[in-house]
Amino acid sequence: MDENFSSSVNRVRRPFRDPTDRELLWLALPAFGSLVAEPLYLLGDAAVVGTLGTEPLAGLGAAATVLTTVVGLCVFLAYSTTAVTARLLGAGNLTRALHRGIDGMWLGVGLGVLLLLVGVLTAEPVVRALGASQAVVPYASAYLRISALGLPAMLLVLAATGVLRGLQDTRTPLVVAVVSATANFGLAALFVLGFDWGIEGSAWATVIAQTGAAACFVIVVGHGAARHHASWVPDLGGVLAAGTTSLPLFVRTIALRMVFLTAAAVAARLGDADLAAYQVSMQTWFLLALGMDALAIAGQAVVGKRLGGGDVDGAHAVVQRLVGWSLGLGVLLLVVVVALREPYASIFTDDADVAALLAASLVVVALMQPLAGPVFVWDGILIGAGDAGWLAWAQIVMYAAFLPAAWLVLEANAGLVALWWALFWFMAERGLLLWWRTRSSAWAVPGAVR
Repeated sequence: MDENFSSSVNRVRRPFRDPTDRELLWLALPAFGSLVAEPLYLLGDAAVVGTLGTEPLAGLGAAATVLTTVVGLCVFLAYSTTAVTARLLGAGNLTRALHRGIDGMWLGVGLGVLLLLVGVLTAEPVVRALGASQAVVPYASAYLRISALGLPAMLLVLAATGVLRGLQDTRTPLVVAVVSATANFGLAALFVLGFDWGIEGSAWATVIAQTGAAACFVIVVGHGAARHHASWVPDLGGVLAAGTTSLPLFVRTIALRMVFLTAAAVAARLGDADLAAYQVSMQTWFLLALGMDALAIAGQAVVGKRLGGGDVDGAHAVVQRLVGWSLGLGVLLLVVVVALREPYASIFTDDADVAALLAASLVVVALMQPLAGPVFVWDGILIGAGDAGWLAWAQIVMYAAFLPAAWLVLEANAGLVALWWALFWFMAERGLLLWWRTRSSAWAVPGAVR
């Protein structure tokens, strides 16, 4: 690193005084808003369906678990299109950036159609496999069959969101997410409460809202494509390339989700109180992660652009900046969670045992936050740099290292707090590997493509 890098480091020490700070901030804040808006789909559905009774609400819960898992596994569509479009933008080839992004959107539609067929044909067996009761199965399978019709739109939205993030636009996804979530709630109330369509009305509301969101993204991306003469005709080679590029991120996402699936399986075997407290503590963990994810998304977009333009020193400076921000945010969240853990726990349960387990678990969740911040940022940076192959293998190694810790908790029946310490170990070894990678120069490959 030469004096240019030293200059970049000096700028890192002066917060919000150079254009990079403002660039990151204006990307991170709308990204955070859109991340928070996304869960409003299911919250809106739950508020309306809850008026129908316990079985329909439980059916929504079972179907939503399937849908969020499927869509979560397909988040690579957003990550991969962010990385490729940001690099091409940095290289000054906006037309090709848009065309590659459009190929990613076609991949999302194609994959969505395939998953639609699977969802319609297997809805009932899947919800039965989740352990839904006989009374709940009809509601869950009905919701899942109808909602599956929206999967092509959902996955197109993921890919298009990545395109716009790569083009340094996180405000449009925020607007679309807020409008579609609001529309979803309004339509669900109309169909369920006004037209008396039952849980099917809520499912149709989600399909319509997601389709409308997809149409908005097509219009926005289409406008840019027309201005810069990027074709909407799918390029088979480009679509296949998008799939090939996305595969390592898909593997990385599966390995990451297996950690939390394993943790849930351990919690279920520790006892009902442990499982109940784990559910709330894990959802709290995911809520806290939204702020870190917003920084990671900003990092993906800006680092991809820097590397695409050949600015390796600038990419390293962005890493240092975001790690500093994430550490500060992590410390703030630690203090807030520790201070509020007991009154927060009492909101969710009247069971003293569950409340005590939840409050104790939240102490570990809080202590993880200063570590989680840099981990999420490093992960996002490497995705933006197109270092997906390394991330895939590394995440498999991280999961393998977590398994003995999870097994020890289960074997010793050590309880929920011990399980959270096992998850702390996972974050620590994940952080160590990601830090080691970002300290090297292997990830920072300049150019339009990696």
